[in-house]
This record gives sequence, structure tokens and C-alpha cells, in this order.
Amino acid sequence: MPEIPLHFKRVLLKLSGEALMGSQSYGIEPAVLKEVASEIASIHRLGVRIGVVVGGGNIFRGLHASSYGVGRIAGDFMGMLATIINSLALAEALKLAEAEVRTMTAIDMIKIAEPYVRDRALNHLSKNRIVIFGAGTGNPYFTTDTAAALRAMEIDAQVLLKATKVDGVYDADPEKEPSARPFSSLSYNEVLKRNLKIMDLTAVSLAMSQNLPIMVFNLRKKGSLEKIIAGERVGTLIAGETS
Repeated sequence: MPEIPLHFKRVLLKLSGEALMGSQSYGIEPAVLKEVASEIASIHRLGVRIGVVVGGGNIFRGLHASSYGVGRIAGDFMGMLATIINSLALAEALKLAEAEVRTMTAIDMIKIAEPYVRDRALNHLSKNRIVIFGAGTGNPYFTTDTAAALRAMEIDAQVLLKATKVDGVYDADPEKEPSARPFSSLSYNEVLKRNLKIMDLTAVSLAMSQNLPIMVFNLRKKGSLEKIIAGERVGTLIAGETS
């Protein structure tokens, strides 16, 4: 039985590929992977049903494909394959953290992962298995942020948790502007009007259409996920109205 009351019982966690790099400029840093898996496993042990979408920017970003002489569509598919690498790595790290996990993919690759089928995903969640969704939506021109919003709605998640390396949404880039100030909350419309870059605007619009709240927080701060699950305000809440 959980030792804390669960404010959120079903969540979708969006991780960027860059979140797995740590201090490296490319790839996956083992210590960071272990740390991220530990944070996820900590709320899994409380009984929270968890879906995860991982980006692939630490390996390949489709938006940068033209610099390689690769077309956008091919580049996006290359990026999707990068998310599979990250998904498999995270799944193995979660298994080492003694969490039961399944990896599903929007692109059929049966020998590597299960094909994504909503009913199967819901069945895994009902059995308290963490489900990692790889390959984005399976379509070019859509980011993994948009995939995260879509999967969150498909699994009936109560909140979309957007993990970043900063403490929420700021009015400027805090790494470039030391005077940047964080927002405690924003409405969907404010994010869209200000063109804030914390998340793909298509994803924000999709979340707004179904009134799916988005919590933007710093996963590298130990215990942040447990605080959110317990109902504490961490980072920035994006929802229908500011509060």
C-alpha cells in the first residue's frame, strides 16, 4: 500500500533524449540513465500507472537531417529509430530497478518491441507494468511531444509530466538570461500566444483540446516525481486557467 496519498494515479511522463546525456554531448550517460530509472521506479512502487515517451535527440534529431543531406521524412524516421534505442535502454534500467516494464513501438519491429495497440497498452497498465512508447506517433512531421500528448489521452492519463533540465517554464532561457523568472502556472493560451518553447505547440494545442494538464518540472531534482504524485506543486502547471 502506498505510504502517501496519490493525487495522480495514472500519468504519462515525457523524457527528452537529451535528458539521458548528462554531461556528455551525445548518447546515454549510464549514471543518468540509472538515476532517471530510479525516480520512475519510486512512483511505480507506490502503485502509480505510468506511461513513458522518450525522445531521440541525444542520438539523432529529424529537424537537423538536412545538414546531413537527408530529407525531412527520412530524417524523422531516423529520429524515431533513435527513440527506440533510448526506450530499450530505459526499459533495461527499469528492470534493474525491479520494475515490470513493456516497450511498445508505433513502427512494427516485432523482434525488438511490441507493436503499439491501445488495448494492449491499457492491459499492461492495469497489471501495473510501466509502458514505454517508442517511435513517436510513427508518422513524420510530428514530434515526440505531440506523441506524448496523444498517448497520454489514449491511456486516460490524468496529467502529462514534461521532464526538463530546468525548474519549469521561464519567461526567457534561464541558461542564457540569469534574470529569467519562472512561472508557477500558465494557461494553454498563454503558452501558445507567447510561443514559449518548452513544448511543441501542436502538443499544447492537443492537450488543450482535451483539457489535459501539463506539469513541466526538473526530473534531475531527486524526489520531484514523488512530490508531484502526492499533489505538491512542482515546476510549472499548464492548464485551462492560471491560478
